[in-house]
Amino acid sequence: MDVTPILDSLNQAQREAVTADAPALLVLAGAGSGKTRVLVHRIAWLIAMENLTPHSIMAVTFTNKAAHEMRSRVESLLGRSSSSMWIGTFHGLAHRLLRAHARDANLPDTFQILDSDDQLRVIKRVMKEMSLDENEWPAKQAQWFINHQKDEGKRPSDINHRGDLFTSIHSKVYFQYQQACQVGGLVDFAELLFKAYELIRDNVHLREHYQERFKHLLVDEFQDTNGIQYAWIRLLTSNDCKITIVGDDDQSIYGWRGAKIENIQRFESEFNENKTIRLEQNYRSTGNILQAANAVIANNQERMGKNLWTEGDQGDPISIYAAFNEQEEARFIASRIDDWYQQGQSYKDCAILYRSNAQSRVLEEFLLQRQIPYRIYGGLKFFERAEVKTTLAYIRLMYNHQDDAAFERVVNVPARALGPKSVERIRNLAREQQITLWQASKLVVEQKQLSPKASNSLDGFLNLITNCFEEFCELPLSEQVQLTIEASGLDKLYAKEKGEKALARKENLAELANAAREFDSEDYPELSPMTAFLAHASLEAGDNQAEQYEDCVQLMTLHSAKGLEFPLVFIAGMEEKLFPHMMSMDEPDKLEEERRLAYVGITRAMKKLYLIYTEKRRLFGKETYPSVSRFVKEIPSALKEEVRLNAQLSQTSYSSNSSESGGKPALGNQTGFALGQMVEHAKFGTGVILNCEGEDAQARVHVNFDSVGAKWLMLAYAKLTAV
Repeated sequence: MDVTPILDSLNQAQREAVTADAPALLVLAGAGSGKTRVLVHRIAWLIAMENLTPHSIMAVTFTNKAAHEMRSRVESLLGRSSSSMWIGTFHGLAHRLLRAHARDANLPDTFQILDSDDQLRVIKRVMKEMSLDENEWPAKQAQWFINHQKDEGKRPSDINHRGDLFTSIHSKVYFQYQQACQVGGLVDFAELLFKAYELIRDNVHLREHYQERFKHLLVDEFQDTNGIQYAWIRLLTSNDCKITIVGDDDQSIYGWRGAKIENIQRFESEFNENKTIRLEQNYRSTGNILQAANAVIANNQERMGKNLWTEGDQGDPISIYAAFNEQEEARFIASRIDDWYQQGQSYKDCAILYRSNAQSRVLEEFLLQRQIPYRIYGGLKFFERAEVKTTLAYIRLMYNHQDDAAFERVVNVPARALGPKSVERIRNLAREQQITLWQASKLVVEQKQLSPKASNSLDGFLNLITNCFEEFCELPLSEQVQLTIEASGLDKLYAKEKGEKALARKENLAELANAAREFDSEDYPELSPMTAFLAHASLEAGDNQAEQYEDCVQLMTLHSAKGLEFPLVFIAGMEEKLFPHMMSMDEPDKLEEERRLAYVGITRAMKKLYLIYTEKRRLFGKETYPSVSRFVKEIPSALKEEVRLNAQLSQTSYSSNSSESGGKPALGNQTGFALGQMVEHAKFGTGVILNCEGEDAQARVHVNFDSVGAKWLMLAYAKLTAV
């Protein structure tokens, strides 16, 4: 066969990777270097030139979209069907194995797959049967524990709790949950992989069959594999089975959900006759963006090493903008996007990235003000997030006992001694007597229609709502929100959960209090402040978000951005304790993952990149004065420029007030300050004014403080005094 169609579109390194004859091949593929192209062309090469049958090839990736794309591109290259090939996700291929050998896996032929919500329901039922109080032992925490153990390849009998109560209790829950799944013929997502691994491990005839069948195994995104996935791959490969893995250790950013960067790092030591080929030519970004990414990631110690480059233009420098606070940060981003659009560009080519989901709230507000369409990629708008809606539902019920929707949402969150039957009795009574759920609840308690425990719990809930309103209603909005979070027990509920999602929930609750603090009720003059805030939240959670296929700006976390690319990218919140996150700063491994996340963010940009940080930010409910992120400082000065707002001052305007400031040029007619003047700040101490920008409410001064160095401050808020 003519090899030209397979190789003619590849560069030299890609060709080498496609045609390599090594039994174990590692393709270390940098961002934007064409790794999917290499994987697809290698499959085609193996079939067309090395005479492997499609039947003998397994290709594994992480998403159904990637698997579908791989299959269609292989078919396009070869001009024939790839239906006999095993191309799919880890979970999809594991499911295929278990369906083919259900009885060997000790499963019924009709076994059902549990999604995350169904799994949680089974766990809750098991914990209730074990008489575990969910206020003390949240079901979501147990769910995290069980899935984590499965990802590590551990059954309950493999766990040594060493006297630790947390591990001991959750191991028992894991055991009972496993029994319930076995009886019901149920398999959750983590179990798919674990069960498929055990199937091959414990059945010699099946292991030999598949080791003989598959002559080549190809794995994409290898840096994202967890413990059981790695063990699965090792088990399927034998002396006769060759393996190709494609990945990038610099883009390993999912450690919090079980991915092990060491899997790709130990490939060279654990697979015989291995060969490594680096793909470093980037087809996505400008030279300056790539050099910035290289400079940042070079600070990680545990790297396999590569250096991205391009034959394209150097492009614009990285723009660094110091905003006074998160409102000015959002205003700046929205104005730059507006400028971009007015120049004939598309909104869909813009992305705003951030470390924490809670950051989206202020950004959304300013995009809406400018009527810029946007979507939260892979997530919900701020006021649509479950923990935010639950808190607001508590407040709605406090202000309006007749709100049945709010009652339904919060009556058992956090879990109370009110089972489904108790709640159903309340519903039935409300329906029979045509009254609200609140009124029905009071009747149920008065008439003692529930067990003493359930009745006391329901009465306690009703009193909680009543007392909270009486105690909180005269307080400022932000205090009402914060005290509701605490009094309801939502703060303790999420504090007990584990993982990134639990942390995001807590951050979102803190941001909800921020939103209440900043809310201006002037647009709702006929409503009380809290009623106005609740109306605002409902409208914000409505239909303002653009449809999926509209021309709109994309907002997303840095984790969600992996694999995507945009001509114009803003990364907001480039500050210490936010990015890198405060939970990762004191642990070297976690800090290196944060830096890899910065590398991923930078390399999403194709043409233009803005990095924005603030001098002041309300973070996790507290006023902070953060330092600029180390990731900004790690970019060489030659690659970046500091953005300045258009200065409104001139030498002529300076001289108009020079007599009032000792001959120094004054900063406009109303500030009372001058360039070179000594000033004092309550937190930063004394400093000298170096520069200024803007005018009136937007005026900022650049002050070099003796204690903390140079900082930009908004005059309207800085409260500077002359020395």
